[in-house]
Amino acid sequence: MKRLLIILTALLVLPNLCFAGSTVNGAGASFPYPVYSAWAFQYQKATGMKINYQSIGSGGGVRQISNRTVDFGASDAPVKPADLQEKGLLQFPAIIGGVVPIVNIKGVASGQLKLTADILANIFLGKINKWNDPEIVELNPELKLPDGNITVVQRSDGSGTTAIFTSYLAEISKGWKEAVGAGKSVKWPVGIGGKGNEGVSNYVKRVKNSIGYVEFAYAKQNKLADVALKNRDGDYISASFDSFKAAAAGAKWEQAKDYYLWLVNAPGKASWPIAGASFILLATEKADSSRQAIKFYDWAFTNGDEMATQLTYVPLPQNLKDDIRQYWKANGL
Repeated sequence: MKRLLIILTALLVLPNLCFAGSTVNGAGASFPYPVYSAWAFQYQKATGMKINYQSIGSGGGVRQISNRTVDFGASDAPVKPADLQEKGLLQFPAIIGGVVPIVNIKGVASGQLKLTADILANIFLGKINKWNDPEIVELNPELKLPDGNITVVQRSDGSGTTAIFTSYLAEISKGWKEAVGAGKSVKWPVGIGGKGNEGVSNYVKRVKNSIGYVEFAYAKQNKLADVALKNRDGDYISASFDSFKAAAAGAKWEQAKDYYLWLVNAPGKASWPIAGASFILLATEKADSSRQAIKFYDWAFTNGDEMATQLTYVPLPQNLKDDIRQYWKANGL
């Protein structure tokens, strides 16, 4: 409990730190912000180096590192190797987590509402617009679902969380793939937009009968009810550290050039279907600033697993951490 209080304190303190002197500047995905903040808080205590990480969305993170206005960018949507080469960037995963649908339905607690991917897609397509729709009721006969209109909440900014979520829907639902597709930004058929995981969490918390999607840590911090989903093996799974770890277990990182890999719809009876890694982007020609960022993540790989686990992120396996360290060296860092 004491360790968790330190982590939560870091989330409150980090944005208010004075970033004078030795500072490493990063920007991007809101998905990993809770764990990067906790790491940065402890890293500064251990080394004196300050990490100024701005949660602006994956699209902003890719844009800022491409423009060389930060020392590192962060994106939950991996950048294709050809695009990395064109922009002069390197890429590696830093942490693994899960995206979860969250709901605000009176009397419905976390893990109680069961949904299939097709039903989830049809809600976000606007084809299912009431919680007592027969398809939802059939899956959840024990729940008293309201005859209320569903308010869909999505991301208004370019988002890796959106990329993970829509990639999952596009893989599972032909209707979603044809109508909307996948990406950091898509043309949403219905709903209201919130900026960042923070904005979506706040909207769902305030709006009755709403549904959104966020990284799991935001659901836990805001005490929001998450949904049980039917996974690839046909089992209804609740979001948890173990289900994210199961989804990541079969990842073939060694076969992925520049670590370009998606984890959605992973096989396994215990696997959460909307898992994903968050990636760090570095400029190849800015060796000094890139090395400072690498020192931070190298420290986190050695010292940050417990903090990540308490925030329900899955640390990278040791063999992948070792491979990433070799990747840094092979690229002159």
